[in-house]
Amino acid sequence: MTDRLSIALAQFNPLAGDPVANADRIRAIRAEAAARGADLLLCPAGAVSGSPLSDLAAFPAFLDAVERAVRGLADDTGDGGPALLVGAPWRDGPRRHNAALLLDDGKISAARFQCVMESDEAGAAEEDCFDPGPMPGPVNVRGVRVGLLIGGDLVTGDVAETLVESGAELLVGMLASPFAPGRVDARIQAGVARVVDCGLPLVAVNLVGGQEERVFDGGSFALASGGRLVAQAPLFAEHLLLTRWERGADDGWDGDEAEMIAPAEGVEALYCALLLGLHDAVTKGGVPGVVVGLTGGLDSALVAAIAVDALGPERVLAVRAPLPAGEADLLADNLADSLEDAAEIVELLGCRLDNVVLAPVLKAADSLLAPAFAGRESTVLVNQFHARLRAATLAALADRMGALLLSSVDRTDRLLGLGTEEAGCGYAVLADVPKTAVLDLARWRNANQPAGSRGPAGLLVPERVLARRLKAETPAGLPPVEALDDLLAGMLDSGLSVADLAGRGHAAESVATVWRLVVQAEAGRRKAPPGPRISRPTAARLRRFPITGGLADLV
Repeated sequence: MTDRLSIALAQFNPLAGDPVANADRIRAIRAEAAARGADLLLCPAGAVSGSPLSDLAAFPAFLDAVERAVRGLADDTGDGGPALLVGAPWRDGPRRHNAALLLDDGKISAARFQCVMESDEAGAAEEDCFDPGPMPGPVNVRGVRVGLLIGGDLVTGDVAETLVESGAELLVGMLASPFAPGRVDARIQAGVARVVDCGLPLVAVNLVGGQEERVFDGGSFALASGGRLVAQAPLFAEHLLLTRWERGADDGWDGDEAEMIAPAEGVEALYCALLLGLHDAVTKGGVPGVVVGLTGGLDSALVAAIAVDALGPERVLAVRAPLPAGEADLLADNLADSLEDAAEIVELLGCRLDNVVLAPVLKAADSLLAPAFAGRESTVLVNQFHARLRAATLAALADRMGALLLSSVDRTDRLLGLGTEEAGCGYAVLADVPKTAVLDLARWRNANQPAGSRGPAGLLVPERVLARRLKAETPAGLPPVEALDDLLAGMLDSGLSVADLAGRGHAAESVATVWRLVVQAEAGRRKAPPGPRISRPTAARLRRFPITGGLADLV
């Protein structure tokens, strides 16, 4: 009977769809874990395949490649080093599962399948990719009966209770849980509930890294008896967390105090999530850098700052391509201030600045279409047309460089259809950031430097840009920014009724106007570039509406 067990938690950033590269990464981590005396290396859900896989999980050729990678890792364990617990999609006859695979003594010793499927805030349902497995029994790891909780299995007591009844001595969670405000505490509290209910300690490892709309935040942890937190890995960074466990006189297991790294919270956590999401969108996409259209407004300044922090100033090109006076960023008081602020932002960031003169292009386009527009001139439509030409110019510049063009449109403007310049962009850093939070993020970055930043310390967004945002007015017919964001959150995230919205101080006219804009902007949102999802856990995914058809008024 084993009385001691060292478990290393491999919080790492796999590549979705590349089992060969991920297996090599696991080999390197296993070597480090062996040097630190680990008996077992615990990897997150989907560690071999990467996550999310979307429809790739249904392709037999891909599943064949995953199986080859897993069997290769199993062969490696014949060297007497640490056993491996890895996550991967796995076939069991005609069924396809999200699996935890125990690799030891040169073979696949056991396989267990996720039972409880769940949906995330990006709208992806696990049952679309995997079949739920049967209630599991524990697996034998070096003489210790270990109960495996995969993904959603952690949040319900049924699976853990079944494992305890089957003789489990220790619980292990293998997660691929994306970031949202409050999610770290929710995961730990779910773990505490399992420990208290079952009377067994628990270790849980979580994926880290950005993949499309998701940002997996890590934060792996270990809980001893009674729910006592004895180890915690950082957020938004790869980390190997070693935990040590010993059997007591009552045959129960207790863990020694190990590494404890306090997680980032609040605005800092939001900023770090955006930083990691952008970094991985660029590096995993294999592009050399990014292009940011710098207007002198707050949104583009914050996007440029996040890009420099994520990639370094040498991989960020800021482009100043102003529209004629009166058509620049809605938040700019005048064109001269906007140009001056853009230059100051670039100087603070240390990145390169290119200037593009759009006036000849706009004049030629206006002249070309003048006959078609005769008698139908509209300032709003002309401004939208010019904004699209500006976006097309920036997109062409990015394409020529092989770079990723970043959108600076925030969630508020995207929901209302005010982000016409998103055409041609490849990634929208602020896609899920309300306009009010943009100001908070910029202020936080001016006063702090995030962990792992490749950008300069100190002020990055000029105070005049912040002051301009504070004085900015929303378009005619819309409430002030704070009220507008509250209305959108209540209407779309919380699903409040018109009466509930009125109780929060929103006039019926504002509700009706915002509702119409949101529904009418649906087609544009479907064409918009992806961006990191950072909504709170209780928020529903971004709502979808019919593109065509009648529009039912809310009031």
